[in-house]
Amino acid sequence: MKPKKRIGYIVKWIKQYATKSKISTLVVGVSGGIDSSVVSTLCAMTGLPTIVVSMPIYQVSAQKQLSKDHAAWLTQNYATVTHINLDLTPVFAAFEQKIGPVCSTDQGSSPQEQLAFANSRARLRMMSLYQIAQCNKGIVVGTGNRVEDFGVGFYTKYGDGGVDISPIGDCLKTDVWDMGREMGLLQEIIDAAPTDGLWNDRRTDEDQLGMTYPELELAMALDTMVWTEKLSKDQARNLQRYRKIRTANLHKMLPIPVCMIDNN
Repeated sequence: MKPKKRIGYIVKWIKQYATKSKISTLVVGVSGGIDSSVVSTLCAMTGLPTIVVSMPIYQVSAQKQLSKDHAAWLTQNYATVTHINLDLTPVFAAFEQKIGPVCSTDQGSSPQEQLAFANSRARLRMMSLYQIAQCNKGIVVGTGNRVEDFGVGFYTKYGDGGVDISPIGDCLKTDVWDMGREMGLLQEIIDAAPTDGLWNDRRTDEDQLGMTYPELELAMALDTMVWTEKLSKDQARNLQRYRKIRTANLHKMLPIPVCMIDNN
């Protein structure tokens, strides 16, 4: 599907869902990344009241600026968009101070503890979005794409994975970039290296996953195909890497295990 047609299809889908569910407002967290920028623009294109929320937590300045720049672009181009800049750093700092002594194993420097705190940032943002949505008779609109949400599970459980609808959940990352170009989004956002923005440093998605999104997309395709040709060395390595990441994160994508009681 061509980007323009895909955009129109998704915008119509969001509007139909909102009408059927009697939704008044769409709420989207914006990070300055391509996914949230595309989703927030799709929401704005519906003509429905849309609240875009920037939620920096110890954010590097470049990421904060991209989020503000995109929000400014949206409010200039769409009259129904409202921007909220919600600095959550003080809230998260208080949480760190309170919970740190309870879970600390190595003065906060262990990789597992750092990852736990990174995930807590995403959960604090999710909670903030739901507070805003419920106060405005709205829903939280997800920004995850197919690669992250259904391929490698590259999201935080009950964090950015906690949403009401997922407009781009069936779109590959390259599809999202194509839609961003079609929409005329800021070039700085299109060119920016994808990042989840959950770390104090500038680590990218590629740094964490060890693969680019085009490599991930090819590995996803290979994983579901009956492949008769011999894979190249790089393809075989990437497929193995993809399967390893997917297996580790599969618990996020499957229903919660329930202990079913046999009363017989």
